[in-house]
Amino acid sequence: MHEVPTMRSDELTGARDLREQYRAIRQASLGLCAPLTVEDHSLQAMPDASPAKWHLAHTTWFFETFLLSEHLPGYKPVNPAYRSLFNSYYNAVGDRPLRGLRHVLSRPTLGEVQAYRAYVDEAMERMLVRELTSGVTDLVELGLNHEQQHQELILTDVKYGLAANPLRPAYREVSAGTARVASAMRWQAFPEGVYSVGFEGGGFCFDNEGPRHNVYLAPFRLASRLVTNGEYLEFMRDHGYGTASLWLSDGWDAVRENQWGAPLYWEMREGEWWHCTLHGMRPVHADEPVCHVSYYEADAFARWAGARLATEFEWEVASQVCAVAGNFVETEALHPQVAYESAGLTQMFGDVWEWTGSAYLAYPGYRPAAGAVGEYNGKFMCNQMVLRGGSCATPQSHMRPTYRNFFPPQARWQFMGIRLANGD
Repeated sequence: MHEVPTMRSDELTGARDLREQYRAIRQASLGLCAPLTVEDHSLQAMPDASPAKWHLAHTTWFFETFLLSEHLPGYKPVNPAYRSLFNSYYNAVGDRPLRGLRHVLSRPTLGEVQAYRAYVDEAMERMLVRELTSGVTDLVELGLNHEQQHQELILTDVKYGLAANPLRPAYREVSAGTARVASAMRWQAFPEGVYSVGFEGGGFCFDNEGPRHNVYLAPFRLASRLVTNGEYLEFMRDHGYGTASLWLSDGWDAVRENQWGAPLYWEMREGEWWHCTLHGMRPVHADEPVCHVSYYEADAFARWAGARLATEFEWEVASQVCAVAGNFVETEALHPQVAYESAGLTQMFGDVWEWTGSAYLAYPGYRPAAGAVGEYNGKFMCNQMVLRGGSCATPQSHMRPTYRNFFPPQARWQFMGIRLANGD
């Protein structure tokens, strides 16, 4: 007679917690799609954005490809063709459709994608009650954090798609909220020194957050809050978009080629600036944080203001005194909020991703994971800039002070904003 593997009580608790986490995160993705029509699920207004239906399928593909197919005996895929159909960029897995053509995938239908999710979820439930190695549970955690990344993308990609519609429809109708006045901008100083940066301790992190290492920082100061729409309007009124000396060469080319004259989603209506939000068109509130600006715009504004952007290490060191709390997706505001008065740094987490002046590069001693999952972060370490802190569309449980987001410097469709830095 074969002995049935058993788990210790702490292992049973951990397995139960992982199952509950799995269910909650998978359900959250469906909840974010609940306000969408069937037609909305197929929106793809540019190649960098993907349809919500594809996000629902791709996150499911991750669990099927890297977990169920490898670690659940007897698992049979819903459709073997999905292995390539919903692959994003994993060359080791095989071919995939062109990224910019995901909107043409009218089949499988939304109903079939939802059934695919249910099928994989049922199989994952069966797998998660088994005794699993630490390597497998690490993959489950990676898959869940991967899904949380796509939850944010569901919102930002839908916003881009709805904003491209001349009707400017809302993702969800809500009240405008109470107007407040932003706190005064102050500077918080940090001393020269050698600091340890990068992830350490228990819990999940992406491979690009380590290894932990030391960096030297000269004295620096960080602004107490984010740059507001009103402050950015001053830059615009001072011909910031027309002053070549403020811009990096590539940035100046981007301004001229794309005819930028304001942040993404801003438009003039009867002499006043309005912008498209997930709640429809709204007047631009001067005291809210400016968002949907590129790295080039953030850098040009900082020059105009006589400041600069923080390095990612300055930002990480400064964030150590801040709780990972703020305006995340759980608040359901889905829009940057006015900063509250505080004696220290505010808005370090939530509201908008903060551009840093750091290129996205490997830390000393970094080694990507073996196999296809090693393609997750490492191969993008070129032509990208680091952002920190999360946004109003980021799940709070997904965020850490060491989290490194990255995008090309011309990207604007994410909730991207500005915090100023300076020398001491």
